[in-house]
Amino acid sequence: MSSPSSTAPVIAPLRPASPRIADAEQGLRHVFVRDMVVTCLIGVYDHEHTTPQRVRINVDLGVLERISMSGDSLDQVVCYEQIANRVRAMTQDGHINLVETLSERIAAICLQDPRVRMARVRVEKLDVISDVAAVGVEIERISTLPLP
Repeated sequence: MSSPSSTAPVIAPLRPASPRIADAEQGLRHVFVRDMVVTCLIGVYDHEHTTPQRVRINVDLGVLERISMSGDSLDQVVCYEQIANRVRAMTQDGHINLVETLSERIAAICLQDPRVRMARVRVEKLDVISDVAAVGVEIERISTLPLP
């Protein structure tokens, strides 16, 4: 009988867990836009270039809290209304082939703010397959900007 190789692991090491969206120890707050439904031109098929479709978008952000949050001012926080408005405008800015592309673009605009350390974006097409509630993609991206 041969013995198992001492260099081959029996179980692969676990990858580090994704950063948490809200984390008191790291001073992260969870800012979100939940279940935004927009109508846009999205898809690779010919009919999808001319027929708008309903798309549901969810955005979850891990945002650095201000060290001194003594005020009650909008300029001290990442504004979810501004995020929603930018996402809505992006979906109306012409045809997009893939939900993956839309997801990446949404994450990129959110990560332009250096306070946003992580973005999770889900984009779902709602009316594609008759017996399926939704199809789509969810991505998670981490900021490469220096801390503010």
